[in-house]
Amino acid sequence: MLKLVRTDSSHADFRELVRLLDEDLSLRDGAAHPFYAQFNTLDAIRHVVVAYEQDRPVGCGAIKRYDETTVEIKRMFVRPENRGRGIAAAILRELEQWAAELGFATAILETGKQQPEAIRLYQKSGYTLMPNYGQYALAQNSVCMQKPLMG
Repeated sequence: MLKLVRTDSSHADFRELVRLLDEDLSLRDGAAHPFYAQFNTLDAIRHVVVAYEQDRPVGCGAIKRYDETTVEIKRMFVRPENRGRGIAAAILRELEQWAAELGFATAILETGKQQPEAIRLYQKSGYTLMPNYGQYALAQNSVCMQKPLMG
């Protein structure tokens, strides 16, 4: 059974999952990885969800305040051997619920063209394409998406 735990970026299991995520992104993004990595520090992340199956951490995600009404979905990852079972969708729903509880109206995110499975997840979860925002405005590999949150 899947167990979702709300925590913050100091959590050891989250940090280990993010290490695996960064290894995967380094392979996918190649030479562009350092550009994206600079925007993925963990210091300002206070809202993290870690997913467990039988007490083993299998996935994670986080939200980070973007502006007064918007949160950014960050650091979504599920271990490769645990993919295809709805874990990422469950983490995403929990993050959206938490953001709504905190009073945010919209969730935005950036993913890469090299991550078609992530793009499919977000589309199935109700996210729509938007113009690339902020630091991703000129990043040709970036795909930015948004979704209104229900309170």
